[in-house]
Amino acid sequence: MAPRKGAPSKKGRAVTTETTGAKSSSVTKSSSRKTTDIDGNSHLVIKRRSENHRGDGEPDATHQERPRRHGTFPTPSQAQVDTPHSTITGTASSATSPINVIPSKRLKVFVFGEGGFGELGLGNQKYNEKKPMNVKRPRLNHNLLPDKVGIVQVACGGMHVVALTADNKILTWGVNDLKALGREAVFKDPGTEMDDDNDDDDEYKGLDVSESTPGEVDLSALSHVPRFVQVAATDSASFALSETGEVYGWGAFKGSDGVFGFTQDIKIQPIPIQVAGLKEITSLAAGANHMLALDKHGKVFTWGYGGEFQLGWKPASRHTSPKATLDPHVCGRFTKQNYAVKIAAGSYHSFYINNHGKLWSWGLNNFSQTGHPDLAGKDNAIVTTAKAVRALRDYNIVHVDGGEHHSVAVSADGKLFAWGRIDGHQVGLPKEAFTEENTIIDKYGKPRILIEPTIIPNLTAAFAAVGTDTTIVVTPNGKAYSWGFSISYQTGQGTKDDIETPTLIDNSAIRGENIVWAGLGGQYSMLASIEEE
Repeated sequence: MAPRKGAPSKKGRAVTTETTGAKSSSVTKSSSRKTTDIDGNSHLVIKRRSENHRGDGEPDATHQERPRRHGTFPTPSQAQVDTPHSTITGTASSATSPINVIPSKRLKVFVFGEGGFGELGLGNQKYNEKKPMNVKRPRLNHNLLPDKVGIVQVACGGMHVVALTADNKILTWGVNDLKALGREAVFKDPGTEMDDDNDDDDEYKGLDVSESTPGEVDLSALSHVPRFVQVAATDSASFALSETGEVYGWGAFKGSDGVFGFTQDIKIQPIPIQVAGLKEITSLAAGANHMLALDKHGKVFTWGYGGEFQLGWKPASRHTSPKATLDPHVCGRFTKQNYAVKIAAGSYHSFYINNHGKLWSWGLNNFSQTGHPDLAGKDNAIVTTAKAVRALRDYNIVHVDGGEHHSVAVSADGKLFAWGRIDGHQVGLPKEAFTEENTIIDKYGKPRILIEPTIIPNLTAAFAAVGTDTTIVVTPNGKAYSWGFSISYQTGQGTKDDIETPTLIDNSAIRGENIVWAGLGGQYSMLASIEEE
């Protein structure tokens, strides 16, 4: 029978239908804790159950009951703008001069994880006698070979993936419930053979071939197809950035009551259109249901669903429509002396790194995932506007990413920091690392929240990607390490057991490859290496 699409996970970030009404977290703060000094369609036989994305349930709740996050991450091979440009001007409608570099390095894409929604992009048939689901360790995606397709950048959504090719095509695969694929994915009935086949080993046959196979996004609504430089994906929407700084998108954002919309006037956008109000944009970052855009002047724009202040702003008046947040707005005050050079997002929180290498963050903070100790472990813990993460003030931060309830950052000298939720080994530290000074203890006496960004020892990082409860780090010498939740094989370690501390991902497929990028979705992950010329 077709795989059951139940309890989807999130960035990557899974589709959820409830985002409010958090339960008590039942945690107590250690009295001796040190104060921190200062970041579907008919064939989709699923009824997506409501999730409490705040994750404030009892600490002994099963992992399966927590949504798994998706992730969208630019590849290191893509030229990211780390300082604002100052010489190019123009509007989104009239800009003719490029401000962004087009990525050109072709990637080998390796996939692993459950893939029950077609997120691995392996189609619905065996290849070399290997099934396209439940891939326990990294496998080269035969549908994305560098010499035939030429992927140059990838973004992992909750249950869908967006990829950019060297010849300027945008490919998508995975779940298309809210038109996140940007194309018509027509279901093909597998026939009566599937009705009589109850062998779980053949459940991959129920995958829709058009959703589980990479397909080209429909760009027909655009009067002019620009050169694209980056793609990004939320749980149920996709975006693309052009060479001249315009942003295009499709799909929809979800909110606490279901579909929130794509714009104030459009509920679900099936194919790409230009996002109004954005120009001279140099990079994008995606949360579960919100987006960030960085312009060449170092300003950060946010839009989407903002129920947990992940946008860093609210509509100016209570009389303003709640859907006003679907229009991009600047989230903070940026000047010539203090501007953003890099952006990132967790499921419900957001980050930027400023021109001084300092990390700023805001949004949902019930597990201290912003890096601020403010109200961590309390109901409705929120950091409403961007503020500097004081615990990292002595470090030059160059990279950051967030999961649902934890985050990681990398300093210029390769130090790796983690903080946030602990109970699923999200922060990659052994239990000995948690003390009464840096950790909130739950009512059972178990460590629950690492409130202070803490160095993960014995690992030098160049890049980090974070899923809901899973993390992958790429080292300067091209090795990938993973830890955290692994029930869907998303750690690439070949096991469903949690991985407590950073562990080398190693098998014959990637051994000898120079890994440069990692990405995580709800129940799957990816690695990429650069094809040798």
